[in-house]
Amino acid sequence: MKYYIVAGEASGDLHGSNLLKGLKMVDPELEFRFWGGDLMQEQGGELVKHYKETAIMGFVEVLMNLGKIKKFLAECKEDIIQYNPDVLILIDYPGFNLRIAEFAKSKGLKTYYYISPKIWAWKESRIVKIKAFVDKMFVIFPFEVDYFKKHNYPVDYAGNPLLDAVQEKIDEKSSFDDFIDKNKLENKPVIGILAGSRKQEIDRNLGIMLKIIPNYKDHQFVIAAAPSIEHDYYNKFIEGHNVKVVFNQTYDVLKYSTAALVTSGTATLEAALFNVPQVVCYRAGNISYYIAKQFIKIEYASLVNLIMGYEVVRELIQFDMKPEMVKMELDKILFETDSRKKILDAYKNLREVLGGTGASKRVAKLIYDYLKK
Repeated sequence: MKYYIVAGEASGDLHGSNLLKGLKMVDPELEFRFWGGDLMQEQGGELVKHYKETAIMGFVEVLMNLGKIKKFLAECKEDIIQYNPDVLILIDYPGFNLRIAEFAKSKGLKTYYYISPKIWAWKESRIVKIKAFVDKMFVIFPFEVDYFKKHNYPVDYAGNPLLDAVQEKIDEKSSFDDFIDKNKLENKPVIGILAGSRKQEIDRNLGIMLKIIPNYKDHQFVIAAAPSIEHDYYNKFIEGHNVKVVFNQTYDVLKYSTAALVTSGTATLEAALFNVPQVVCYRAGNISYYIAKQFIKIEYASLVNLIMGYEVVRELIQFDMKPEMVKMELDKILFETDSRKKILDAYKNLREVLGGTGASKRVAKLIYDYLKK
């Protein structure tokens, strides 16, 4: 069958690549074309647009780029029609993808959505478009099943694909010494820094994170660079700081980190699955933050806390994210045995809630079986 997949961010690229691995297992006649990134490209097919061009976040930033977004939408619609797939699979990225879903419905194309828009957090009104334009929804958090049930919209949950990606890295035969040698690091415990996948996030978060480095002489800080950001971009932040930047090794950084400073998003869940105690640090633009405060209706910013329903990891959001606060919370997870144990015990429960590995293959089989029907 022919699949057209649209992912507009780094996390969508990861989930899309794992989905493609699963589809290859169940569909021997697989053909696909996609919007995504390097990980999806590794699976073959034809890349139409890289997410580094399309990843625009924040209310103000979106308003400033409306012309560019309109151009992307027109290009995507035209390309879908020319390709004429058996199914269109949209991955998260709702501001863009729900418009594509509406267009596809008008053209009679079968449309599936993988990784639901987070309407349980904000913009619940999007449920109207989802019910009208999306034929099947595949979610990755167990609580989403009950949420959509309240809206009389049945969805499929086959587990969380991050468990597959993380376990694959954990099973790799590599060592801390290999990691050190490869990146010319010191033989000290690593504190990982994951400052976001977009320039807007990095601009507002990385500088604050780096200010605490002089307090930790017995540790080394390693920035896991975002795959869509050019190497030189980080130079203006790291000058004068004792910190290393490594590229295309986010999971290696997490695998060998003693603790981590992480912006909110998929990375918080990834750090948890790698068993890394973390402090969630996030600043947005002030205007975007105040607007978001009016609409966001969830208590937590990190996926770890949202899934568990209580504060597993400390969140320093917006004005709470100050160097002295970051240091205080990092000290707790580095040096207080009880604090570390509490987080690690909660991580164990988190994995049980999410279920086991194999989610990518299970959701791929669901998609393929629905299409055969």
